Amino acid sequence: MAGNVKVPVGLRNKAGRHTKLRELLAQDNILVAPGAFDCISGRIVQNAGFDALYLTGAGISMSLLGAPDLGMLSYGEIIEHIRRIADAVEIPVIADADTGYGGPLNVIRTARDYENAGISCIQIEDQQWPKRCGHMMNRVIAPVEEMCERIKAAVDIRNDDDFIVMARTDSRTNHGINEAIDRMNAYIEAGADVAFVESPESVDEMRMINEQISAPTLANMVEGGRTPFIPCSELQGLGYDLAIYPGSMGRVLGKSGTRVLEHLKATGTTDGMQDLMYDQPDFFGLFDYKDWTEYEAQFGKRD
Repeated sequence: MAGNVKVPVGLRNKAGRHTKLRELLAQDNILVAPGAFDCISGRIVQNAGFDALYLTGAGISMSLLGAPDLGMLSYGEIIEHIRRIADAVEIPVIADADTGYGGPLNVIRTARDYENAGISCIQIEDQQWPKRCGHMMNRVIAPVEEMCERIKAAVDIRNDDDFIVMARTDSRTNHGINEAIDRMNAYIEAGADVAFVESPESVDEMRMINEQISAPTLANMVEGGRTPFIPCSELQGLGYDLAIYPGSMGRVLGKSGTRVLEHLKATGTTDGMQDLMYDQPDFFGLFDYKDWTEYEAQFGKRD
């Protein structure tokens, strides 16, 4: 890179993020990864000081398609989107890959492309396609053997041993916590690095998960969801290593945006709503405006 000017985040080399995420998961304190769904929300997570972010499939489906998380998002749509987000931040990115988008060969392609896109952890679930959001009903679960094939395929194709493969089971809702734990242990034996048992329905079940699964575990915190919504300190006390908040930011942005627009419609101005907004210079700063323009100036001044 030319000159001594600070290079914008979008142009920086981001090597080492996979190793960093493994180190974060191995530390004593629980890792908190808020959900993001586009470059703006990704930057907000990073600038708020979090060490990792979680790319939510539901949020991406809503933002890209204006549709709920019902398996309508295609592989081609999501891979380009997550690549842009991973390039817009420097912190490790954990990304939802639904079922891996098919059989073992599809999973191989998905995992390879996620790693090449800068994702540090791929999440693969044991639903059958079309999948549904993990806190919805009517999820159809794949056979254990099929999910183990997905995990083995993702593990086999990774180039960097620190690229993390996370297994998610959605079996608790229809098949009970014992089957969910048994399935997860099979997925760990197949090579999964992190265990995500979706939607346990009591603190006792959450404790069972951490007592009976030896791999690092994830807690999915959904406000108003099926799982008890408890503070990170209590999650850590139960044994969780990672907590995600996939929908929090989207719901906040949706509600605050609605308030501003309702005010504009009613009064003909957004004056008085500035407490819900970034100042304009701060918002531009969120995306390294100064770094981009100073870097550009090295190659010739604009008239």
